[in-house]
Amino acid sequence: MAEKKNTSYPKEKINILFLENISESAIKRFKDAGYSSIRKLTGALPEDELIRQVKDVHLLGIRSKSNITPAVLESAKKLQAIGCFCIGVNQVNLKSSTSHGVAVFNAPYSNTRSVAELVIGLSIILIRRIPDKNKAAHAGTWAKEAKGSYELRGKTLGIVGYGNIGTQVSILAEAMGMRVIYYDVLTKLPLGNATAKRTIKELVSEADIITMHVPDTNQTKNLINKNLIKLFKKGSILINYARGEVVDLDALARAIEEGWLSGAAIDVYPVEPEKNGEPFTSPLQNLSNVILTPHIGGSTEEAQQNIGEDVSAKLFNFLEMGITTGSHTVPELSLPPQEGTHRILHIHRNVPGVLSEINTQLSANNINILAQYLKTNDDIGYVVLDIDKKLSNQAFQLLKDVRQTIKVRLLY
Repeated sequence: MAEKKNTSYPKEKINILFLENISESAIKRFKDAGYSSIRKLTGALPEDELIRQVKDVHLLGIRSKSNITPAVLESAKKLQAIGCFCIGVNQVNLKSSTSHGVAVFNAPYSNTRSVAELVIGLSIILIRRIPDKNKAAHAGTWAKEAKGSYELRGKTLGIVGYGNIGTQVSILAEAMGMRVIYYDVLTKLPLGNATAKRTIKELVSEADIITMHVPDTNQTKNLINKNLIKLFKKGSILINYARGEVVDLDALARAIEEGWLSGAAIDVYPVEPEKNGEPFTSPLQNLSNVILTPHIGGSTEEAQQNIGEDVSAKLFNFLEMGITTGSHTVPELSLPPQEGTHRILHIHRNVPGVLSEINTQLSANNINILAQYLKTNDDIGYVVLDIDKKLSNQAFQLLKDVRQTIKVRLLY
């Protein structure tokens, strides 16, 4: 059971909203700690409805379909933190979250194994041309032949993006007897016998299977385009379980139709339906040896449980102890407990003189600071103060009046 630490605000009045059918493991953590005002909704909400729903919310949990805009953040006056129960945080306006002093957490590692395993499975299925044979069998045609069907062993896997998922894929691929090459914009030490390539052009010209594991940035948009596809090894296979804007799907479709590429597996798309059951179209539909999946690369029971536990722990630690480890907005601080004190959290704009003003105000009122922690980023500063219990309420009121203050919270 999670530690039951007293907060300055009654736990039953701390409102928690989880959207998009977040794992029960996340809810359990807060219920076990005595939080009772928890709502869980199965889907994402449009902006106007989200604005209405978050007005009195202290903690918000989302997945990839929710869009946290500046307007949403402006309406959420009580919001302390957002938990993204997924790998990315691109669905949250981080600049606005920072300016509002809202901590944003995610789970960058929790579903890496799920994605990596699926990439290896897809590699086997595509190199054996199973989609075509499966379709023929369902249509009543017996298509037993070995032509165009190969083993993975001895083939070259090219990994674009050698991060958390890319390195996992690398390990599994070598265990299958594959040669692994990779390309990353940063210098990364190889695992096992993997070999780094200087350019992506060099990688795609050598690889039998290319798998994408890069973030969604201006630099990666249409990274796989018609010009680069011309440099692919003839008959190679492309797998994109990264981000939807990374691959030009029209160019990929033409390359498959023309036989330049022998297959593809795509899980992410430039435009995706908001809900299950909504229409979906892609230029890759009904093409030979192509697997299309609905953004489920990391969607396993194990991954969802791990994500639920990871992100809820970060939210819980911030709510109860002021710990911001893993935050994308509020500067990271990992804080030890301080016995016999009350803790105050102060988030302010990062301009000269704020810390001096805090200390001057407290000193002028004979308020003893038993411990103090400060961390800043380009936009905001985060100060945590452990104050004598008898004087903490007075200190709290003084800190609210400090110039450049964004948020102050008497934690306990």
